[in-house]
Amino acid sequence: MAEQLRLMAVHAHPDDESSKGAATTAKYVAEGVDVLIVTCTGGERGSVLNPKLDRPDVWANIGDIRRAEMDAARAILGVEQAWLGFVDSGLPEGDPLPPLPEGCFGLQDVEVAAGPLVKLMRQFRPHVVTTYDEEGGYPHPDHIMCHKVSVAAFDAAGDPERYPELGEPWQPLKLYYDVGFSRAKIVALHEATVEAGLNSPYGEWLERWEEGGRPDKGPRITTRVECAEYFPVRDDALRAHATQVDPDGFWFHVPMELQQRAWPTEDFQLARSLVDSPLPESDLFAGVRERVHAG
Repeated sequence: MAEQLRLMAVHAHPDDESSKGAATTAKYVAEGVDVLIVTCTGGERGSVLNPKLDRPDVWANIGDIRRAEMDAARAILGVEQAWLGFVDSGLPEGDPLPPLPEGCFGLQDVEVAAGPLVKLMRQFRPHVVTTYDEEGGYPHPDHIMCHKVSVAAFDAAGDPERYPELGEPWQPLKLYYDVGFSRAKIVALHEATVEAGLNSPYGEWLERWEEGGRPDKGPRITTRVECAEYFPVRDDALRAHATQVDPDGFWFHVPMELQQRAWPTEDFQLARSLVDSPLPESDLFAGVRERVHAG
């Protein structure tokens, strides 16, 4: 029998796995791939973005609530999930920015913080790992640290001289960065919404993009995974994080069939590869399937 393909997606907080690459993971689960979501922090300092749940009783139990939301989203996506156990850093605001809270994930030593992830990689033995780019996708300290820890663990997991106490070495074959939004994607969704005679939630986003001089990560995209069929699963998983997402909010304004038609892929940047896989790709396991099935 061919070896089971395995995918590990490393995220900073509970809800990130549902807003970034969720349709891709659901697609691979449906195809029989083992998927493990790794959540670096408990999301204890996240905002309550659903006005219906912005209540004292919710804030008093936010850690437990976010873990329960993660359980619900995990079941919807059909994935396994593991916590690294670090404490949310929160998103600092102000000018100048305040210091990060003592002991939080964003202040960890990368070499130390990578250890638990190395251990998971050696236990789960993923062929492919996904995470965020060097900017964290956006500059949240936990997302940036998630990137650093993921890259460090990818490089160390297969080295028998590093972290020898954390299990038998295992080298993942490919590392990807999630590219959640490119300018081309936002333009495509905006134009399709306007052409359908609907109010587009992306118009102001495009204006802010231009005014802020935000870099376009579209040219970095190497891999587009066709997964429109699983967009409803993605949205169901996202709604399971009820404190983090307003079900009447921005993310759900564009009709599903329009999203599926205008931009039917989730997009990634291939950052590291130990196999041959000509670019552009349509499969995170391009080159891996051949290696694994050849034994």
